[in-house]
Amino acid sequence: MPPIRPRSLIDRLGAFGSLLCAIHCALLPVLIATLPSLGVATWLGSSFEAGFVIFATSLGLFSTLSGYRRHHGLRALSLVVPGLLLLWLGVMFRPLHESVIPHAIAMTLGGTLVGLGHLANLRLNHGHVHDASCVH
Repeated sequence: MPPIRPRSLIDRLGAFGSLLCAIHCALLPVLIATLPSLGVATWLGSSFEAGFVIFATSLGLFSTLSGYRRHHGLRALSLVVPGLLLLWLGVMFRPLHESVIPHAIAMTLGGTLVGLGHLANLRLNHGHVHDASCVH
C-alpha cells in the first residue's frame, strides 16, 4: 500500500469531517429534544457549528484551491463552494438558523457538498498524470 501524501490526508480529513457534519446536521432535529438530558447541548450548539464552519471553510478552500492549481479541474471547487455558501447561510442567516428543519436541510446539504468536493479533489489528485503542462 503506497504511503498517504499530505494533500491526500487533508482531503481525506476534509471529506470525513464534512460528511460527519452532514450526519450531525441531519440527525440534530431528531435529537434536539434529548440534548438537554444528555448534557451535550452546548457541544452541539451554535458555537460548535460556527467553529466547524470556519474550520471547514479554511480546510476546504486550502485543499481544493491547491488541488485546482495542480489538476486544473473545476469539479471539486464546483461542489465545495456552493456547499460552503450553504453552511455560511445556515449559520449567519438568522431566520434560517432559527428554523430547525430548514436549517438542518441547509447544513446537511452544505456538509455533504463539501465532503463530496473533498472526495472529488482526492480523485482528481490521484488521477493526475504528470506531463509538460504540470505546474509543480
